[in-house]
Amino acid sequence: MRKPTASPLTPEHSPEHAAAAPVNYESALEELEQLVMQLEGGQMPLDQLLTGYQRGAELLKFCRDKLEAVENQIKVLEGTELKPWSQE
Repeated sequence: MRKPTASPLTPEHSPEHAAAAPVNYESALEELEQLVMQLEGGQMPLDQLLTGYQRGAELLKFCRDKLEAVENQIKVLEGTELKPWSQE
């Protein structure tokens, strides 16, 4: 049997983590914000930049889909037309 070798990647940057769907909107947004800071830092190797960009696109789509789902639920609750939300 082959002995497992240690991966140079941290758990946050492992391929398994990158493919994992976020638990909720808040966790996806937090991960996306951290990823953007890393990407903007300019200190990542090129292959990690590409992986980070792809993960960021997945997280952005997840967040947009969640927001759209909430908006659709509000439309159902308010009728067919979305009414402006106001804090009272």
